[in-house]
Amino acid sequence: MSKYLVIVESPAKAKTIGRYLGKDYRIAASVGHIRDLPSSTIGVDVRHDFKPTYINMRGKEKVIRELKELAASAERVYIATDPDREGEAIAWHIAKVLNIDLTENCRISFNEITEKAIKNAILAPRTIDIDLVNAQQARRVLDRLVGYELSPLLWKKVQKGLSAGRVQSVATKLVVDREKEIEAFVPEEYWNINAELTPVDEKFPFKARYHGEKKGTRIEKVKVGSKEETDALLAALEGGEYVVDSIKKGRKLRQPFAPFTTSTLQQEASRRISFTSRKTMSVAQQLYEGVEIAGQGQIALVSYIRTDSVRISDEAMAAARRLIGEKYGEKYLPKSPRKYTNKNSAQDAHEAIRPAHFELNPESIRSSLSLDQYRLYKLIWDRFLSSQMASAEVDTVSLDVRCNRSIFRAQGETIKFQGFLAAYADLAEDVSEDEKNAKAKLPELLDGQALKLLDIKSEQKFTLPPARYTEATLIKTLEEKGIGRPSTYAPTISTILERQYIDKDGKVIHPTELGKVVTDLLADNFTEIVDVSFTADMESKLDEIEVGKKDWVKVLSDFYPSFHELIEKADTAVTKVKMEEKKTGEKCPECGGDLVIKRGRFGEFEACSNFPECSFTRNLEVVAKGTCPTCGSGLVSHRSRKYKGRVFYTCDKKGSNPDCDFISWYLPVDGQKCEACGSYMIWKRFRGRAYPKCANPECVKNKTKRSSKSDDGEGGASSEKKTTRRKSGSEKNKEE
Repeated sequence: MSKYLVIVESPAKAKTIGRYLGKDYRIAASVGHIRDLPSSTIGVDVRHDFKPTYINMRGKEKVIRELKELAASAERVYIATDPDREGEAIAWHIAKVLNIDLTENCRISFNEITEKAIKNAILAPRTIDIDLVNAQQARRVLDRLVGYELSPLLWKKVQKGLSAGRVQSVATKLVVDREKEIEAFVPEEYWNINAELTPVDEKFPFKARYHGEKKGTRIEKVKVGSKEETDALLAALEGGEYVVDSIKKGRKLRQPFAPFTTSTLQQEASRRISFTSRKTMSVAQQLYEGVEIAGQGQIALVSYIRTDSVRISDEAMAAARRLIGEKYGEKYLPKSPRKYTNKNSAQDAHEAIRPAHFELNPESIRSSLSLDQYRLYKLIWDRFLSSQMASAEVDTVSLDVRCNRSIFRAQGETIKFQGFLAAYADLAEDVSEDEKNAKAKLPELLDGQALKLLDIKSEQKFTLPPARYTEATLIKTLEEKGIGRPSTYAPTISTILERQYIDKDGKVIHPTELGKVVTDLLADNFTEIVDVSFTADMESKLDEIEVGKKDWVKVLSDFYPSFHELIEKADTAVTKVKMEEKKTGEKCPECGGDLVIKRGRFGEFEACSNFPECSFTRNLEVVAKGTCPTCGSGLVSHRSRKYKGRVFYTCDKKGSNPDCDFISWYLPVDGQKCEACGSYMIWKRFRGRAYPKCANPECVKNKTKRSSKSDDGEGGASSEKKTTRRKSGSEKNKEE
C-alpha cells in the first residue's frame, strides 16, 4: 500500500513522474477535468451571484471512483495538476470530490517534469490558490453566458449549428475586417527603374534603383507613377555618365530573439515547419508530458508549454552558456547572460518554453521521436540556445550613384560574425524582395568613381492590399491586442474553422460568406462582443481576478445585465438572414429542381433547392490528383458526413467505365502496382511522412510488415472502421 497519492492530469505525465518518486508514492491521473457545468442547461444561477452548478462529468465515473479509493487508503494526497488557472481549477474540483480540506497544503506545482523539480515540489506543498480558481471560474461562467444566450439567437436568425463566443467572434471579425480592407483597396500604379552597373576597371555587376533627384546637397525622393514619366526619365538618362555620389558604411548588431512563449512558439511553428496551432500544442503537450527515450524510459523534454513569460531560470541560463561554449566556442557567448523581461508581472508565473534536460539534444534522441516531435523539439532547443548567444555583427553599406541629377541607390550588407544566427538562422520566406536586394554584396568603391552602365530596365508595379492573415499572423494580432490567452489561441482558430466562419487556402486564412453574415449580425447588434478593446479589457479584468485585485462576481455583474437586455431586444428586432445559395448548374435527378451548394457541419455538399419537399443530397466532388486504379479515369475527393468530414476518393466515372465503383479512404499512388500481389498502391501516413502501401489487406507484404503503430486501416472504404485518438486530459481541457 502506498503512503502517498499524487494526482496529475494525464496518464502520460503520471508515467513520467513515477520514474522519480519511490515505492511510497502512487501516481494517478484525473484525465483532465472531472467536474464541469452541465451541457444540457446553462448551469449558472444569474440571480444568485452567478453561482455555477457543477456536476461530475459523464464518462468520469470510473476515474472518480478509483481516485476516491486511492485517496481513502493514502496517508496524504498531493494534487499536481498543471501550474496555471485551468490546472488550479482542476485541483479545486478534485479536492471537492475527495473531500479534502481546502486549508490543507495539498497542492504541488512545477514548471518542468524533472527529478529535481518534482522532489522540490513535494517538499513545498501549498494550499489551493482560490484567486486562480476564481479567475478560471469567471472565464468559464462568462463564456457559458455568452455562448448559451448568443448561439441560440444565431440558430434562429441564421442557421442551426452556429456558435458565438467572447474570443472566437472577435477573431472572426479580425479576419472579416481584413477581407473588407482588401476588397476596398484601390491599387496605385508605380514604376521601378533598375540600373545594372559595374566599376569601369573590373567586372563586378550590381543593381541600383532610381531613388530621386539631387537638388544642391539635398536628395528629393521621387515616385515614378506612370509609363509616360518612366519614358521621360529614361530618355533624360540616355548617354549620361554614372558616378559614385556618396558611400555610407556602418556596422550594426542584430540581437537574438527571446525564448519561446506559447504564442511565439505557435507562430514560429506555423512559419518554419507549417504546423497548425492545434498541432503545435498537441505535439508540445507530448514533449512536456514525456516521451519514451530508448534506454532511459519516459522523459519530459520541455518545460511547461502554456506561458506568457520570456524569463528563464539561472540554472537554465548557465546550462545554455555551457552548451554554447562547447558547440560554438567562447566567442559566441556574450560577456554576461541575457535576461529577458516580461511586459507585466502577471506573465512571470512560469518560465519561457525551454528544454527540460540539457544533456538530451535533438540529434542524440532523434531515433526515439516521431518526425513531428523531433522538428518541434529542435525548434524549441535552437531558439532557447540562440537566445543566450552573442549578437550577430553586420557590415552595412549604402551607395548613391548619380547620373546627371538622378540618384540611384543600392544597399548591401555582409554578416561579419554570425553570433546567434549560427543556431537560429533567418527565415528566407519572410524576407521581401527589397530586403533581399538590401543584403546584396557590393563592390569596394570610392566617392566620385566612374561606373559603367550594363543595362537599365523599368518595371510596372502596383501597391498591394494588406495581406490576409495566416495562423501565425492572426495569433500575433490576437496577442498584441490582448485578445484571449496562450491556451485559447489554438482552440479558438480550430473552432472558427470547424464552424466554417473562416477557411484556409494553404496557410492563408479568409472568411466564408457565413463568417461575414454572422460577424455583421453581431457587429450590428452586440457591439461589445466583437469589439477588440472591450474584449481586451475583459481579459485584463480576468487577470486582475487571478491576483486578487477584482471580485469575479462583480466583474460578471457589470457585464451580464446589459448583455442580456441586448439578447432580448435582438430576439424581436433582428430579422432572419437568408443565406444566398450558389447554383451548380445541374438539375436534381429526383425532382428536376436546381442543385445548390450548401454548408453543413463537415463542409460543403450539393442539395436540391426544393428542400424540404425534396431531400436529395450528394457529396460535393473535388478533382483529386491521380487516376482511378480500376478503370483509368480521373479521381474525385469527397467529405464524408457520416465520419465527421473525413476525405475519401472515388472514380469520376467519366471514362470508359461509367459504372466503376472504386472507393477508398486513401489516395491511390498513380501508376504503381504492388510487386507482391499486383494490387494498386495507396498513400499512407506515419509520423508525418507519406509512404506507398499495398491496398490489399490480404497481401503478404501487409501480413508480414503490419504494425499496430503505423497501420490505421486498409485501402478500401468498405473495410474501414472508425478510430479516434483519445486526447490527454490536459490537452483536451485546455481547449476553452
